[in-house]
Amino acid sequence: MKKQSGIHYIREHRDAGSKSQLPREVVRIRDTVTAGLCDLLQGAFDAVDDSLFELANNARSNNEQNRYFEAMREIRIKRKGIEKHFQTAIAELFDHPPRAGSALPADQDANKATLDTLTLVQDDDLEEQVALNAMVSKSRAHFQGPLIQLQTRFSVIYPGASEEDPVNPLAPEHLCAAFVEATQALEIQIRERLIVLKQFDRYVVANLGMLLDEANRILIQAGIIPNFRYHGKTNAQASPSGQSPGESAGTRSSAPPADRGSPESEALFEQIRQLLNRQRQVSGQAPRAADPNVHVVGGPELAHLLASLPQAPQDSIQGDLSGGKPVVLDLHQVVESLLSKTETADGKKPALNETDEDLINLVSMLFEFILDDYNLSAPIQVLISRLQIPILKVVIKDRSFFSKAGHPARRLLNSLARAGIGWSESDEKTRDKLYDQIHTIVLRILEEFDGDISLFEQLGDDFEQFLARENRRASLVEQRTRESERGRIKSQKAQETVDKLLQEKLSQHSISDTVHDILVNGWSRVMFLAYLRNDVENRWNSAVRVVDDLIWCLHPRLDDEARDQWVRVVPALLKSLRAGLEEVSYNSSKLDTMMSDLKHELTEAFRTHALAEARETPKEPEPEPEPEPKHPTAVERQQELEDAAIAEYIEKVDAIDIGTWVEFGLVNGASFRCKLTAIIEEADCFVFVNRMGLKVIEKKRVELAHEMRRGRLTVLEQGALIDRALDAVVTTLKGKAAG
Repeated sequence: MKKQSGIHYIREHRDAGSKSQLPREVVRIRDTVTAGLCDLLQGAFDAVDDSLFELANNARSNNEQNRYFEAMREIRIKRKGIEKHFQTAIAELFDHPPRAGSALPADQDANKATLDTLTLVQDDDLEEQVALNAMVSKSRAHFQGPLIQLQTRFSVIYPGASEEDPVNPLAPEHLCAAFVEATQALEIQIRERLIVLKQFDRYVVANLGMLLDEANRILIQAGIIPNFRYHGKTNAQASPSGQSPGESAGTRSSAPPADRGSPESEALFEQIRQLLNRQRQVSGQAPRAADPNVHVVGGPELAHLLASLPQAPQDSIQGDLSGGKPVVLDLHQVVESLLSKTETADGKKPALNETDEDLINLVSMLFEFILDDYNLSAPIQVLISRLQIPILKVVIKDRSFFSKAGHPARRLLNSLARAGIGWSESDEKTRDKLYDQIHTIVLRILEEFDGDISLFEQLGDDFEQFLARENRRASLVEQRTRESERGRIKSQKAQETVDKLLQEKLSQHSISDTVHDILVNGWSRVMFLAYLRNDVENRWNSAVRVVDDLIWCLHPRLDDEARDQWVRVVPALLKSLRAGLEEVSYNSSKLDTMMSDLKHELTEAFRTHALAEARETPKEPEPEPEPEPKHPTAVERQQELEDAAIAEYIEKVDAIDIGTWVEFGLVNGASFRCKLTAIIEEADCFVFVNRMGLKVIEKKRVELAHEMRRGRLTVLEQGALIDRALDAVVTTLKGKAAG
């Protein structure tokens, strides 16, 4: 039976899944992932269409332009088939998951890598394979933690799978191979095929993280390894009794990096500790453990003391958290004050150990960076500043906050900052869902955090789900906005081009009111449509040629050759004019009369010019006067200076990528934030939207350069907040060490 829609298609697979007796959780993951991948794939194909359109517009030859248009047409025709093929392949991956290491298609795996077969590999196939391998390697490295967790859980729930023979239907190599197989039907050249793969990587593979997290969440809710943990670098003597060193090594090798510090983060954290230790050495501070009169407090003892510390001033918990300015706490002084009120069992003076003191100083520097970070809007900074003491408690209890990129508290802070980058102070706080969500998260941490870090994990998961819903809704609105603006700007450009061309041509000749009316009010519509359709039908040049031919026929130079040409051109000209005017339904009731009058006027022009030429006596051509040297005016000189001044800013504007957030400053001191959603090259226009996907402003490239030069346009950084903060801390400490 022929499938009429994607909905029936998914339902059939759901029924097929129940018949194949897949575990209920796997069926749920399959349906969720299939729907999510299809949505992402639609965005990828839209981006492919936009890319090919821009390449065609900038093509250097007609052959190159036609090649891109043919590729666009081929992809548009076969797009639905590719999407259905991809859906089928995803369902097949869940019904019959490949074993680990079997990513290549069966037909490729069967071929022996001999010298004879290697010589048959085409350059195009090699390029495609290199792009595919790079895509897979990058995604496996980026999502290594969730992938290992998911593979472990799938290997438990799938019959016949085990740790020695694991399965993972969502492995990047399987998904990428499924897409490549689905696109084999496309009859396009390698450059266009690489564009398709690039957009698939950008829109689908790069967003696998949220689908992997959702799959892990479903399996955790079902009770499948809910406490997946990695125990880090354990010593042999610290391993549980009965466990061999080989078992301990095996455990380490399967640990996900989400629970393990990445080498880059660990190295950065160790570098910061060394810099802080060097500061102590330079200041001549002796180790506290060597002082017999000091009771060194650290580790669990310090964490127990901090538990009694209020999360924040009571009035800020009960009132509006965002009121006033960001709260800046001297955390070192707060802890020292707490220690001064503490009585030790041995009666000695309590003091911090060096490691915990480093952690406290690092948290202080972290929040100093956050509160100085221009990329965060002020109200979001105020909210995040309330988390200084809770984060301090987290860091003292779990020092891996700075060395593990996937630490729940660190991940939550990064998510809050990433979401808040698009929030403007002009937004209504009382009606804004994002602001309300961040406000609620901060309030819950202040009220509920009792040392259990799982609260941050729960809030982080809930916030990611909220963002996924909001981003999905905003993406649909943004796509409609982008398409609408492209159409509007292109129509505006078409009208401006038509009006300018007709004005230039008609200003050079005197024509009758009838001809003027036909060209300005009638044929201009034909030219407008021809400009819009020129990408597909190449009608613009023909429409312009009609205008040139009509003006020439009304003012002919009637030598013998021109007279013969006039006789040949006029019938085709009248035919083209009538066909175009009928197509745009111009004055249909009087069209016959107008065409008859035009024919009569052309005939009269022919006769008039013929008689005038017969009576004229040839004149010797007058010598043309020598052109006087032109000196630039004051306005032109000023314009040259302006162009030179903004040249470097033009380059900076061109470096802004689609999806980048910026902030525009207004003359009255206010500001607003928006995201670049489209660059309309033919109109040299940049379109910006807010975080709901609605258009807020459009600017020409030169206008943006001027705004940037005046300091009224700022490009916002979108990297992970904690990573940027740690980099800034290292730079600051190195500067102090050098000083």
